[in-house]
Amino acid sequence: MTINRSAAAKALTLFTGLLLAGALAGCDAAAQAATQAASGIAEAVREAPSSGSPAEPLSPEEIAMARTRLESIPIKGRAPKTGYAREEFGPAWADVDRNGCDTRNDILARDLDGETFKPGTQNCVVTTGILADKYTGATINFVRGNTTSSAVQIDHLVALSDAWQKGAQQLSAEQRRQLANDPLNLMAADGPTNGAKGDKDAATWLPPNKGFRCEYVVRQTAVKAKYHLWATQAEHDAIAGILANCS
Repeated sequence: MTINRSAAAKALTLFTGLLLAGALAGCDAAAQAATQAASGIAEAVREAPSSGSPAEPLSPEEIAMARTRLESIPIKGRAPKTGYAREEFGPAWADVDRNGCDTRNDILARDLDGETFKPGTQNCVVTTGILADKYTGATINFVRGNTTSSAVQIDHLVALSDAWQKGAQQLSAEQRRQLANDPLNLMAADGPTNGAKGDKDAATWLPPNKGFRCEYVVRQTAVKAKYHLWATQAEHDAIAGILANCS
């Protein structure tokens, strides 16, 4: 995971281009286009500027592709949670890209503004920074420490427990490890709000900040398409309702 804020323009161009290409691919190629677009979103998120930078509004093409992608996601009932454990998705915050930094610090470096790093860690361990929290709209000062780090947590937009009950049981151990550490599915967030979200899906929890709800469900559908997860009918309907009001 290479965090490169200067690549934001290229990433956003790639994001829009892939989504538009998918939208023009035709109905017969919808599922393939959805997966390709999800990969494009992952790259865009990986290269995106920090959350404190002005947000780019979603384009009509991006919204249209998200709606197409949603229809490609199978609708099934929730499987039992039997067998779920965080360890099924590999060790927490592994260094999957082998850049020398664990995933948590990679995401903090991506999402915080004005971040500082612990000396001697080659700009890996984030010690302070400012988060423009997308879930609440609040500004949060992050200070690394035993009693302060939890103010900013790294959320899985598609919770791992939810993923387990909607297809991740059928993935390989390596695929689950990639899902748990994918920048597309990760975001620095207000700790208490992340705790309130828990493992809820879009049918039972949405960000209090209504201005972020469109991006939230767009990224959730991208994750589900990329990892071939399914949605419940209630979740599908909730996401469709949000996308219907996105502009």
